[in-house]
Amino acid sequence: MNPLTLHNYFRSSTSTRVRAALNLKGLAFDYVPRSLLKGEHAAPDHLALNPQGLVPTLVTEHGPLPQSLAIIEWLDETFPDPPLLPADPWGRARVRSLAHIVALDIHPVNNLRILQHLESEYGVDANGKAAWFRTWAAPGMAALEQRLSSEPETGRFCHGDTPGLADLCLFAQVLNNARFDLGLDATPTIARIHEACLAVPEIAAAAPANQPDAV
Repeated sequence: MNPLTLHNYFRSSTSTRVRAALNLKGLAFDYVPRSLLKGEHAAPDHLALNPQGLVPTLVTEHGPLPQSLAIIEWLDETFPDPPLLPADPWGRARVRSLAHIVALDIHPVNNLRILQHLESEYGVDANGKAAWFRTWAAPGMAALEQRLSSEPETGRFCHGDTPGLADLCLFAQVLNNARFDLGLDATPTIARIHEACLAVPEIAAAAPANQPDAV
């Protein structure tokens, strides 16, 4: 049995971020699928680990840890090679700032429970949910593109020439965007960085289509 167990859902972009981080660190982990569509994330045994019932939850020797950004930063501090955050304070702040555009501004208003609520409470159909998604995701991606294309710290990846926290958030979000017809034509820098991420086997392996519960 591995010392780390990840409760996650293959299509969850937050889960994708953490899977990529674990892979980059070369860490083995037990994979526990929690289908959001089947309500498995709200099962009593998962709620005992994470009262929010959200994914991902990483179970460690210290106990369970929810919230993807907290998980990734804990992994980076506990298993520092390769680093996912720069060594200097400004670099760390910049990477967090880029990651937060996705994790704190784009993702929360577009996650599955929000889209399900729009359908169940307001009768929004699939086209309407996709339009909602694009309404909130497109401006955030445009802002991310503007920063990445103009800030000197951008390299092959979001910050320099090695993948880090911001790239994991960007990678997962781009894959999620494609499900709602939000492409990359208007964001060439993001497209270039996404391709660089896909060329890293550890990141590509974290994609939803490559998970054991993918359907």
